[in-house]
Amino acid sequence: MPASDHEFLNHYLACMLVASSSEAEPVEQFSKLSQEQHRIQHNSDYSYPKWFIPNTLKYYVLLHDVSAGDEQRAESIYEEMKQKYGTQGCYLLKINSRTSNRASDEQIPDPWSQYLQKNSIQNQESYEDGPCTITSNKNSDSNLLSLDGLDNEVKDGLPNNFRAHPLQLDSSSDPSNSIDGPDHVKSASSLHETKKANTGIIHGACLTLTDHDRIRQFIQEFTFRGLLPHIEKTIRQLNDQLISRKGLSRSLFSATKKWFSGSKVPEKSINELKNTSGLLYPPEAPELQIRKMADLCFLVQHYDLAYSCYHTAKKDFLNDQAMLYAAGALEMAAVSAFLQPGAPRPYPAHYMDTAIQTYRDICKNMVLAERCVLLSAEILKSQSKYSEAAALLIRLTSEDSDLRSALLLEQAAHCFINMKSPMVRKYAFHMILAGHRFSKAGQKKHALRCYCQAMQVYKGKGWSLAEDHINFTIGRQSYTLRQLDNAVSAFRHILINESKQSAAQQGAFLREYLYVYKNVSQLSPDGPLPQLPLPYINSSATRVFFGHDRRPADGEKQAATHVSLDQEYDSESSQQWRELEEQVVAVVNRGVIPSNFYPTQYCLNSYSDNSRFPLAVVEEPITVEVAFRNPLKVPLLLTDLSLLWKFQSKDSSGKDNEEVKELVTGEPEMIGTEVISEFLINGEESKVARLKLFPHHMGELHILGVVYNLGTIQGYMTVDGIGALPGCHTGKHSLSMSVRGRQDLEIQGPRLNNTKEEKTSIKYGPDRRLDPIITAEMPLLEVFFIHFPTGLLCGEIRKAYVEFVNVSKCPLTGLKVVSKRPEFFTFGGNTAVLTPLSPSASENCSAYKTVVTDSTSVCTALISSASSVDFGTGIGSQPEVIPVPLPDTVLLPGASVQLPMWLRGPDEEGVHEINFLFYYESVKKQPKIRHRILRHTAVICTSRSLNVRATVCRSNSLEDEEGRGGNMLVFVDVENTNTSEAGVKEFHIVQVSSSSKHWRLQKSVNLSENKDAKLASREKGKFCFKAIRCKEKEVATQPSEKYTFADIIFGNEQIISSASPCADFFYRSLSSELKKAQLSVHAEKQSIEDAVRLIQKCSEVDLNIVVLWKAYVVEDSKQLILEGQHHVLLRTIGKEAFSCPQKQEPPEMELLKFFRPENTTVPLRPSVEQLSNLIKTSLHYPESFNHPFHQKSLCLVPVTLLLSNCSKADVDVIVDLRHKTTSPEALEIHGSFTWLGQTQYKLQLKSQEIHSLQLKACFVHTGVYNLGTPRVFAKLSDQVTVFETSQQNSMPALIIINNV
Repeated sequence: MPASDHEFLNHYLACMLVASSSEAEPVEQFSKLSQEQHRIQHNSDYSYPKWFIPNTLKYYVLLHDVSAGDEQRAESIYEEMKQKYGTQGCYLLKINSRTSNRASDEQIPDPWSQYLQKNSIQNQESYEDGPCTITSNKNSDSNLLSLDGLDNEVKDGLPNNFRAHPLQLDSSSDPSNSIDGPDHVKSASSLHETKKANTGIIHGACLTLTDHDRIRQFIQEFTFRGLLPHIEKTIRQLNDQLISRKGLSRSLFSATKKWFSGSKVPEKSINELKNTSGLLYPPEAPELQIRKMADLCFLVQHYDLAYSCYHTAKKDFLNDQAMLYAAGALEMAAVSAFLQPGAPRPYPAHYMDTAIQTYRDICKNMVLAERCVLLSAEILKSQSKYSEAAALLIRLTSEDSDLRSALLLEQAAHCFINMKSPMVRKYAFHMILAGHRFSKAGQKKHALRCYCQAMQVYKGKGWSLAEDHINFTIGRQSYTLRQLDNAVSAFRHILINESKQSAAQQGAFLREYLYVYKNVSQLSPDGPLPQLPLPYINSSATRVFFGHDRRPADGEKQAATHVSLDQEYDSESSQQWRELEEQVVAVVNRGVIPSNFYPTQYCLNSYSDNSRFPLAVVEEPITVEVAFRNPLKVPLLLTDLSLLWKFQSKDSSGKDNEEVKELVTGEPEMIGTEVISEFLINGEESKVARLKLFPHHMGELHILGVVYNLGTIQGYMTVDGIGALPGCHTGKHSLSMSVRGRQDLEIQGPRLNNTKEEKTSIKYGPDRRLDPIITAEMPLLEVFFIHFPTGLLCGEIRKAYVEFVNVSKCPLTGLKVVSKRPEFFTFGGNTAVLTPLSPSASENCSAYKTVVTDSTSVCTALISSASSVDFGTGIGSQPEVIPVPLPDTVLLPGASVQLPMWLRGPDEEGVHEINFLFYYESVKKQPKIRHRILRHTAVICTSRSLNVRATVCRSNSLEDEEGRGGNMLVFVDVENTNTSEAGVKEFHIVQVSSSSKHWRLQKSVNLSENKDAKLASREKGKFCFKAIRCKEKEVATQPSEKYTFADIIFGNEQIISSASPCADFFYRSLSSELKKAQLSVHAEKQSIEDAVRLIQKCSEVDLNIVVLWKAYVVEDSKQLILEGQHHVLLRTIGKEAFSCPQKQEPPEMELLKFFRPENTTVPLRPSVEQLSNLIKTSLHYPESFNHPFHQKSLCLVPVTLLLSNCSKADVDVIVDLRHKTTSPEALEIHGSFTWLGQTQYKLQLKSQEIHSLQLKACFVHTGVYNLGTPRVFAKLSDQVTVFETSQQNSMPALIIINNV
């Protein structure tokens, strides 16, 4: 700070006069220097420098260069000086003891380096401030360089003369004119050069260590012999002056005051005080002498005496209303009190407060107030009174000086952070304020530093708006300081945090960011692409699809659904597809799934297994779906969006090519890349982009990320805070500004959790969905469905066509289709004979193979036979896997084949999803991909049609051709359950067919003459048929899989039930039923005894009924004829069977019973129904018998009892005739009669033998009698009597006895 008149701490006490011994007349030179000093001090033209007292100490130094000068001459001159100035006042200083060109064998450090270093540190040029000014301000014996980029106006009430040298001779007395001397203003560039030059020079190279000691000794001599004695003497003189003057002057002064003012001190008006800083004293005033003495004591660290002097001076100044002087005395009194050793008195902080207030408010001298505040703050900090220090610093901040306020706020912030319990938020807040003021003052580096320090506190605390403000400012300041990377980083943070700013603000941030980024990228146009922060990419949601997009439906042609990115992932369905694929692979590999089998995955997502490298095929596109999210409220426009990849090509032998081509942007002949020219993401929108690659070579592909231009839309308007885009986006969006960059796709694999080590640590497996291996060409199948229905009646048969197209350049073979619902469709039989002609060949375009019949064959069966092997459902084969009958079993490249396909509506009503999986292979075997698949999901909605129920029971008549009695009656009930929902008018039952290995329908025994059975809505029809066994020789000669089909026709057209598609669907439903039955049998005990099995077999029947129908439908005023078939599988005699599965009633809740299970195993016994079917009995007798009772009282009637063994084992039979009906109702109705002759018969019936017993019944009255009284007991011959039970015939055998 410059010297001022109210304090003397930086006034000059002594002057050192230096002359060289090489001068011609050194003594004369000293005289001239002395006179010059005297002139400067005592001439009123010079206001600077200021001198402490008139009698300034002059110290004469003779400088002798040892290497160049004459030592004797120097000594003689020194002697002369001693005589003239005395030994206390002069000194001979010898330096440069060695020559500079001497070999520097001993390395002596540069003695000035540490001081020069400081200067060069302070000499940093700052290019944002334009030219700098350097001022060398010599203050006693320290060198300071100050930089100031401010303009040269007078500030803060003091002339801004920092740039003036204190010892510089002024041409004018006004210090403000002496600013910016021509030698002291340098531009930044010249300063830089000086600095460079300085760093290369070694100072003091000619000084030896002895010279160093001499210099030190000289300073010591000067201090102890010259300066300190002079100060002591001055203090003594001042003290004496004060003591002698004080009494007189004081009393005189106060007396004259009293006389002239009427013993009242005239009070100065406030305005007057404020305008001036009180009165000014002449230099000889006694009050100033006290102040001088105090300052001298302070300088020599005599703080106790200094304090008392300051205290005294303070009182005098206050009495005289000399406020500037008073404030200075108060300030120094406080500092002296603080610096007193042992601290006898507490630090008087109120002194400082008064001084600050006086400087600021009354004297209007902000520089002094500032100095005072900084001193006081440091003292308070040293006493750990950080809170008071901070308050003091903040109090002095004002609007008039940004730089000062910034410095004070920064110091206050440091006080808050250094408190016992640090006030972190206050620290950060005041740092922000300081940064703001630095910024206003043009100190951008300091501003940036403050904001960065505050950011450390606000970061991650959720104060997003504060963070945005700080980051924005850091970005701007960094940009102006050309710290572009920092600027980009700061703007990036604003954009990627979940910003709560308004749309307009976000738009401004984004534009600023793009502008800065553009400048950065222009600096290194050939450098790597920068990582862009927007939009967000959800890497784990990335999906990869291998293959072509699905073709849309073309008229009646509907393409297979296959797999596409539009389908949602469903774990259940993906498991089903996997099972279907495993099934078909097992069939192809003779029942074994190969160990290296891996299910085909066309779409990879976060749910799929991505641990293996996926396989892609050459020339088939790879689509990558990238999930973008725009976190801002303003739209983002991405242009020229494409994938970034790396490719390593391999030839077909699997060896790497000579060079690994890492093509990031790619050569087009290796991999074709699709570019999306414009991709708009609206504010806060999530949107997916599908990007394609077209591999043209085999090798390893690595998809690294996406590359695009990021920009915003020009003319983006905000209306009431809502982003409104101008107009509709027709054509191109006008892009305001965009930058090119990239974002990487890095997907974290699944967390590993198998071994103990993996469970205890956090480890992730690989996710390789973006690293496909491109393999050799494979065939590619496309499947189209023609006339494929969406709605069917239950059991309805419809004919459609399937077209298979090979769209690749390789032939395909081994085409198979697999489905969990094989009963839904068929491609027809294996032989052309069984597959009908195209539908137009028959009446009403029927899907069946039909033959016109003559009317005579009505109601009697027409026989044909077929083997299930012909329809691909033989024993042991998987009915779900169906080979597709391609001509020549190969589909050549570009070829297409249309095949008929019959569909049958499922038996349950509702919506059915039916999955087809088409499997095919390449003719040329590939090592990596063995096969390919194509999926199709058909959705069929079925509505109710007919419900068929049937029962079978034994016929008691013996009317078959051979008298064998192996006849059965089949009762079929058909109910129309359709509620006209599909526009169905009525159903016609056109044919009932049977299919069995052992039985066939023989004729219809319906009494009604209704030739064509019609059923309107909710009507029921009953049919009765007679079934007979197939002839033994037929059964014997046919293989076991040969089924006999018998058709009973109600129309005039026979549907050949043993041909496609009737037989196909029959066999399919049969096999699925058998599958269900097998599953339920497995649940039962396997160890059924042979005897029980034989008895069970008697009640089993293997007869299947197929009901074929037509439905007349009115649709759009046209009549259509639909046709279909229902199957009923009859397995047990007397048990009702249904065409559609019956809904099972849930069992009622029962109380739980707790009991201990007993170990005794109950032997498995056959049920009563099963035993009653072991032997079939029938009585043959006349229905009415006339007898003349008046001639003969006893009436004898011959009765034949037929016993038929239904089992294939020998059976022992006991017939007991002694049984009497005991129930009174039976007696009342039927009356009593007696059997004559043998009352018990024991017989053995061989396998399926029929035996007749001739019995006689004796009646004594006329009436109606029941002959069904004989009890029949049966047991298997090789068994004990365990299974013996009575064979009751349920139907009464009634006979009428008439009297003639």
